Amino acid sequence: MIHIKRLRVGSRDSRLAVIQSRLVMDALRSAWPELELELVTMKTTGDRILDRTLEQVGGKGLFVKELEAALREGRVDLTVHSCKDLPMNLPEELPVVAFLRREDPRDALVLPEGAESLVGPIGSASPRRRFQLRKLFPELEVRPVRGNVQTRLRKLDGGEYGALVLAAAGLKRLGLEGRISRYFQPEELLPAAGQGILAVQCRADMDRAVFDCLRDPAAEACAMAERAFVRALDGGCSSPIAAYAETEGEGITVTGLYADEEDRLWRGAISGPAGDGTALARTLAKKLKEG
Repeated sequence: MIHIKRLRVGSRDSRLAVIQSRLVMDALRSAWPELELELVTMKTTGDRILDRTLEQVGGKGLFVKELEAALREGRVDLTVHSCKDLPMNLPEELPVVAFLRREDPRDALVLPEGAESLVGPIGSASPRRRFQLRKLFPELEVRPVRGNVQTRLRKLDGGEYGALVLAAAGLKRLGLEGRISRYFQPEELLPAAGQGILAVQCRADMDRAVFDCLRDPAAEACAMAERAFVRALDGGCSSPIAAYAETEGEGITVTGLYADEEDRLWRGAISGPAGDGTALARTLAKKLKEG
């Protein structure tokens, strides 16, 4: 039994964000049939500024700024985010209360409709992807690309790019799995911290028990470890940093990648008890940073 009768769910207004928010709403309805839910969408600064890369205009925090303001002001009661878009340091008064079961964490290659081979330029939004793609395909140009998934696909099919690299999770949630030409295994292209995981944020003074039905322990352990690795390296959107954790039984393995301003690359992995995931991630980050 819960005391909350109604929840307003804050979401970016992109098609993918709405789909992801509705996944959370469906899970809440399944657990609490009596709960009234309302979706409240809004356009964020990150959605409006499309003529510059994110690292030029303040990083991924631009995707959550307006949503956090709506939470603080009581216009919404919870917000749904792609975990990889969350800033590494969150305000104490707006905690993440649930990490949902992880969708496919891999990156995926998308070619123009009808194309059968990879040619450049490759479009990628993140420094993490661009850095690793230049190592994988040194003969091809890698360029920044902005916009939601549908906008990027229009640019691809319109001839602006020879290929795109996008998160497999987003394509699958959009029903666009058929556009995937190939998956990049983590050994080839290490994912972003939190990729494929949805995160739910609310106000600290709310009754959090209502959100327990959303929590996935494995996803939470992985997300916390991956984010700890990035935080330990003072990394944000402008840094070529990647982290990916996997749980098996009571254990966890954290793989991390770190590149400096001179394009020198460090990569490593560490394993231990799942409950020590964040400490293990910080240890790995320190080891890589020290070279």
